[in-house]
Amino acid sequence: MLILTTAVTAGALTLSACGSRGENKSGDGSKTTVVIGLDAPTTGELSALGLGIRNSAQLAIDNANKAGEVKGVTFKLEALDDKALPNVGQQNTTKLAGDKDVLGIVGPLNSGVAQSMQQVSKQNNLTLISPANTTPDLTQGPDWRKNKRVRQFPTYFRTATTDEVQGAFDGQYAWEKMKAKKVYIIDDQKTYGVGLASSFKDQFTKLGGKVAGTEHVSPDDRDFKAVVSKVKSAKPDLVFYGGEYPASGPLSQQLKDGGVTVPLMGGDGMYSGDYIKLNKKAQGDYASSVGKPVEELPSAKKFIADYKAAGFKEAYEAYGGSTYDSTWAIIQAVKAVVGDNGGKLPDDARKKVVDAMNKVTFDGVTGRVAFDKYGDTTNTMITAYQVDKGAWASRFSSEFKKFDKS
Repeated sequence: MLILTTAVTAGALTLSACGSRGENKSGDGSKTTVVIGLDAPTTGELSALGLGIRNSAQLAIDNANKAGEVKGVTFKLEALDDKALPNVGQQNTTKLAGDKDVLGIVGPLNSGVAQSMQQVSKQNNLTLISPANTTPDLTQGPDWRKNKRVRQFPTYFRTATTDEVQGAFDGQYAWEKMKAKKVYIIDDQKTYGVGLASSFKDQFTKLGGKVAGTEHVSPDDRDFKAVVSKVKSAKPDLVFYGGEYPASGPLSQQLKDGGVTVPLMGGDGMYSGDYIKLNKKAQGDYASSVGKPVEELPSAKKFIADYKAAGFKEAYEAYGGSTYDSTWAIIQAVKAVVGDNGGKLPDDARKKVVDAMNKVTFDGVTGRVAFDKYGDTTNTMITAYQVDKGAWASRFSSEFKKFDKS
């Protein structure tokens, strides 16, 4: 996705854990335990997404163990709660890096949290793969807008496409499909929200759209009276919000209550069932999200059935399919490393898993899974959703490179 928070990146330590790799931890005298870490907000306002991520990673590990996907290896999930805070995400990465049995980390949800984790991951040769991060800087460096793209963190990968793609898709969808001519743009001043809103604005204005006004809010705000007044005076055809559902839900309802009758549109940070729970007037609002809805993918039928059978209390939400694929990518990298080393893990397994990740390719829940030279997914599919009768309904899906006619 996504999302969140300006990173506060402190100096990272390279760790060397004591003890041998997890030989025979399974207790049967024949298996090696490989731990896959997970970092996501499993408590707090974004926990609906974080719990879906945790459950989907657990499902991938359970399926791998049941199938004996990697001979001689038992996988175990170590899930940590980052509370959507960069400093906590960094602490979690440091903790996981200190365990030699950890060969990869799935997560985080938030792009700002990822910025705090990347250096620790790099210094410890530890694969970090997110099912949700969308900020382009994470893979292509801060100068990607100048087309000076540099991969600064070779240990970082993602199965979600970037805001360069998603924001541009949103801008073009608003112009071509929604026929909006004038848009009011609001962002939450965080890494994800600012980047998404900027990419939307670039594409929308490139196509001929006008910006009726802009506003910056705090993600902790819940009283938007001043913003509502400004938007109402500007008379836009559409309001675009760069940020997540805890703030955008109340914002949308207050806009409607204040007489702004046009839809609110956002990105994958808004695409959650909780957005609708927080907003009694969500009907007609739009959100985009990476990939196609898993419910429409033949490749996802088994995932959906397995998730239901597993009895998880929480929904898999927006990132269930991409989380399963992220976890499976690490499993496939471990499988390749073990296969190349005579059926056992080498001493430098972490480094070799990172190398193998660059070559991983398989047909996953969300489609073909593979990574480009930056660690970005090669799948650029985006879907536009609209709230209809109390649920998100898919309206349009496209690989943006095909949708882009400009």
